[in-house]
Amino acid sequence: MLWGFSVLKDEQMKAIAELEEKLDITLLSFSGINIKNAELTKDDLDQIEKLESDLGLSLVAVKVE
Repeated sequence: MLWGFSVLKDEQMKAIAELEEKLDITLLSFSGINIKNAELTKDDLDQIEKLESDLGLSLVAVKVE
């Protein structure tokens, strides 16, 4: 299971924003995604590592179930 920021509908955003304002806090919404490790070749991994280096960030290769 991987957790990421939720994709919210307008009415969900409105309800969250209203509660945030009422409580004077910031709420973050996360949703779970069923995943498994991606099977990568050496060339695939090299390409991912190069992109990570070029962009200055970390990437995770998965298959969404």
